[in-house]
Amino acid sequence: MEHVDVAVVGGGQSGLATARALLGRGLRPVVLEASGQAAGSWPRYYDSLTLFSPARYSSLPGMPFPGGDPNRYPHRDEVAAYLAAYAARLDADIRTGHRVTRVRPADGSAREGASGRPGGPLHGGPGRRAGAAGFVVELAGGGALHARAVVAASGTFGHPHRPDLPGLDGFTGTVLHAAEYRRPEPFAGRRVVVVGTGNSAVQIAAELAGVARVTLAGRAPVRFAPQRIAGRDLHFWLRLTGLDTVPLGTLLREPPSQPVFDDGRYRAALAQGAPDLRALFTGADGAEVRWADGGREEVDTILLATGYRPDLPYLSGTPGALDRAGRPRHRGGTALAVPGLAFTGLEWQRSPSSNSLRGVGRDAARVARLLARRLRSR
Repeated sequence: MEHVDVAVVGGGQSGLATARALLGRGLRPVVLEASGQAAGSWPRYYDSLTLFSPARYSSLPGMPFPGGDPNRYPHRDEVAAYLAAYAARLDADIRTGHRVTRVRPADGSAREGASGRPGGPLHGGPGRRAGAAGFVVELAGGGALHARAVVAASGTFGHPHRPDLPGLDGFTGTVLHAAEYRRPEPFAGRRVVVVGTGNSAVQIAAELAGVARVTLAGRAPVRFAPQRIAGRDLHFWLRLTGLDTVPLGTLLREPPSQPVFDDGRYRAALAQGAPDLRALFTGADGAEVRWADGGREEVDTILLATGYRPDLPYLSGTPGALDRAGRPRHRGGTALAVPGLAFTGLEWQRSPSSNSLRGVGRDAARVARLLARRLRSR
């Protein structure tokens, strides 16, 4: 079996930033990417997606985002090309087409102390021997690696959240998640309900309203944040004030919902009823949905823009890595019960920018520093 210092699961923005940080600490990471290119999930997002942070604030460590206008908002394909170029420049062992199916302790155990609090060399405290012998990283097709440490950097796109909505199981129309949406043309002339009130929900609903009759429906109201304040993009002020890097994530039990960043176009679209905004439907019968006011109507498509969850099925065989809901048990990216295991790219891992191009590098640097300290101590 091949032995490596650190296996990084995922070759998107989080995995690439982590690999660079580990190399800077003298470690030899192997990046295992399931798809055929090191560009993360960006090539699979919907066609019109653009960043809501300007190019000048949307780069990984060591390589500014290219292009002539640093104040533009890069398109999906620009980001995918940027990540591919970043990977090509990175002196790291990046293996595409390598899907990780399971990560397990090499010693066959992962014991946790009664308190469930951080311990072991990764956290700088005495304690558990879980992961002391490293990990076996199993691959689709039967291959495997032995890694002294593992960083889960596989993002969320592979795990779309499909909430249990009233009557959805009995709905006979089409049900899609935003992960499956690409462009509006196939929905021309249809009746569509987009479920959600976040950035993707509002953007997709407004785009679809150009060709279809669309309702944006959710349990919570749409919260807007201005894209520009006093002539400057919001991200300028986040950086100037330091709010973008405050480690609030270590204090939160649940990540807060993100507001919809708007330059005025989405407020105007909702004000014009394209799309119209309603409370979530109360049920569905066949092709009909029931609204809170008692009305009923036929709907062709329900599109769930209801977010994503960490895509970590390969850690289900690592006791203590995940909670009962499948969420990572960590503090600031370091596993609570499995020394040698870490995470990057989680939403609010440490700060509001943790799962973004502009912020993941900071978290990756911290994880690399702690892993290097642990591996040196062994």
